[in-house]
Amino acid sequence: MIKALIIDDEPLARSLVLEYLQAFPQIHVLQECNDGFEGVKAVQQHQPDLIFLDIQMPKINGFEMLELIEEPPTVIFTTAFDQYALKAFEAHAVDYLLKPFSQERFEKAINKLLEQKVAPPDTKVKTAALLDTAAQSTERHDRVVVKLGHKINIIPVDDIQYLAADDDYVNLHTAYGTFLKNRTMSYFEKSLDAQQFVRVHRSYMVQIAQITRLDPYQKDTYMAKLRSGAEIPVSRAGYTKLKAVLQL
Repeated sequence: MIKALIIDDEPLARSLVLEYLQAFPQIHVLQECNDGFEGVKAVQQHQPDLIFLDIQMPKINGFEMLELIEEPPTVIFTTAFDQYALKAFEAHAVDYLLKPFSQERFEKAINKLLEQKVAPPDTKVKTAALLDTAAQSTERHDRVVVKLGHKINIIPVDDIQYLAADDDYVNLHTAYGTFLKNRTMSYFEKSLDAQQFVRVHRSYMVQIAQITRLDPYQKDTYMAKLRSGAEIPVSRAGYTKLKAVLQL
């Protein structure tokens, strides 16, 4: 038995998936979810093998929901979202169903899934790669979603003063606290606006508007003083990036 969830804010879309699944009795739907918040809770509760996931949903979207799950299940996207992320789906997802999709197209996706024996061991790696690929879109992120215990926080990127690497995580420093995100500095370098945030060091990215001055530090390096009083090291390469953005 394959345990599944349907996560989509459109009732008709959820009903269509349920209808088409009648041809696959080995797939058992445990719950339908209206949005990403419900989806995160349902994944934690049921530990499904498979989720049918929409991208454009209220509160948090499908990508943001996936970022909050430590051990993501196999994903089949059911979406009207046909822009930059299609190459990510093609490269890293089991399949994506572009709405409106036919029963024949749906069955093709399920058969592809069954051939892969569901939940391949590299599911987590594929999901991380999908999110990294999606981050390279021309559409810049204006918020970051983080999970703290059972609470989900939505942080506007304008509130982020700087980012600091912490092994496989990144600490997001704001005026109202520090939040740990299970992503890499490379991910944020791709997804945040390069005119607003600059990676000034291997382990740091800074919001340019937060910098009050740059002081010489060691040979060819600097120390950036921020409005908050924090001091961030700036490497030689980071200083070159800063000068380019600031047109110095």
